[in-house]
Amino acid sequence: QVLLVESGGGLVQPGGSLTLSCTASRMAFSIYNINWYRQAPGLQRELVASITSAETTNYTESVKGRFLISRDNAKNTVSLQMNRLRPEDTAVYYCNAYFESSGVRHDCWGQGTQVNVSA
Repeated sequence: QVLLVESGGGLVQPGGSLTLSCTASRMAFSIYNINWYRQAPGLQRELVASITSAETTNYTESVKGRFLISRDNAKNTVSLQMNRLRPEDTAVYYCNAYFESSGVRHDCWGQGTQVNVSA
């Protein structure tokens, strides 16, 4: 069974930084594309950043220039460096790994890590 574990969440003041990590096990990590989603109370889950197996990255507009996604396939880890955090970044952040084979998408999710941005 594939396993994803997020870590690095916590409480930070506005303008501060946090780095989230997503560590995978029991999977051929390098072939997976990785997404970071977040979900704030009362809102839909939002795709924040993604990195493909070819290391192409993409970000939602609200985090461009503030967040940086990267991967280390040797450590089976994807990181999300979050800078200049805002109160509206407060959410549970989820790691999602997926790949597609023969038209079938294979997904797995972590349990989430809470990020609170507050003075």
